[in-house]
Amino acid sequence: MPAAVRVETSWPVPHIMLRRAAERLMRLAGLSSRELCVTLVDNTRITEINRQWLHRPWPTNVISFPQECGDLLGDIVISADTARKEAAEACMSTDYRLLELLVHGLVHLMGEDHELGDEEARRMRIMEKKLLSALLKEGIMADLCINVDHIATIRQARGGAEPDPVIAAGIAEMAGADGIVVHLREDRRHIQDRDVRILRETVKGRLTLEMAATDEMIGIACEIKPDIVTLVPEKRQELTTEGGLDVKGLEASVTDAVSRLHECDIPVSLFVDPEREQVEAAARTGTDCVEIHTGRYADALTSEAEEKEFEAIAAMAGVAADLGLRVHAGHGLNYRNTSKVAAIAEISEFSIGHAIIAQAAITGLDRAVRDMLRLVKGPCA
Repeated sequence: MPAAVRVETSWPVPHIMLRRAAERLMRLAGLSSRELCVTLVDNTRITEINRQWLHRPWPTNVISFPQECGDLLGDIVISADTARKEAAEACMSTDYRLLELLVHGLVHLMGEDHELGDEEARRMRIMEKKLLSALLKEGIMADLCINVDHIATIRQARGGAEPDPVIAAGIAEMAGADGIVVHLREDRRHIQDRDVRILRETVKGRLTLEMAATDEMIGIACEIKPDIVTLVPEKRQELTTEGGLDVKGLEASVTDAVSRLHECDIPVSLFVDPEREQVEAAARTGTDCVEIHTGRYADALTSEAEEKEFEAIAAMAGVAADLGLRVHAGHGLNYRNTSKVAAIAEISEFSIGHAIIAQAAITGLDRAVRDMLRLVKGPCA
């Protein structure tokens, strides 16, 4: 990964935001092949650094140390204490001030120095404003879209009407979800046609329809017009999607499916394994986006295997972004392993379902039992 963020202060710091921001800034500045180290410290530590290296025994907000060895561009040290104080004085959020200081430190590493004169200071301010504006325009944090398939799985187990994935989708959006994901399978094992049609009318954010690239499904998509279609492989006997779409082996048919969906003005994402040949084949189909399959990372049995799969995801996210594709990710992500992947700057959206529904079944059980007790035993139960 081109950027590393270390926290050496007791203040709560938006670590993931800063990591993503640093990586996006490196890409925007044409420095994605270099590496950057950002360290958050307190005033005591930054005073020590100032005294040791710059002969000024007082705290500053940010210091940059250019490096000329290997791929390392340099180090940026930011005082969280000073950032918080300056944010309060300027009536801005601490997070925004940290971003300003990060940009300031990076522009210093790019060779600019406002202390050399008025012209240099003006040029540096212009560069900072341009980089910060581009960063904020892109957005920093990834979106979270909730897959409600397994609400439908519970419903279909009894063949009744409850629980309703449409209601679950509404609750998820009210809780802050950026969008809803459903997979309409050919065998209709969980989500039904009725669900997709009603969700199209009720979802306020984005509705993503996962589906196989069949004539039936393309016809349904072109009629319902979800905000985006994600093409996935599908096997009748599998419990859940087991791997990415073999775009390289099916390039002609996938290209045709993408073209047909584009004719209906529907953006397309392809669910692919984190493999270069699959990502490059996806780009050739004309797709708008790839969703990187994170299943091997999630299922890794050792820390070494997990790290290897994580590096593959990070690398292929970079490849996809370089090819002009938006990058999503999902499958198997849970409350333990998501934050690490969430720091990958190129990933703009996560699709997560099973872990959230499973967590809701546990953390929501207390409330459900108490509500039923009140019905059985009366309001004093």
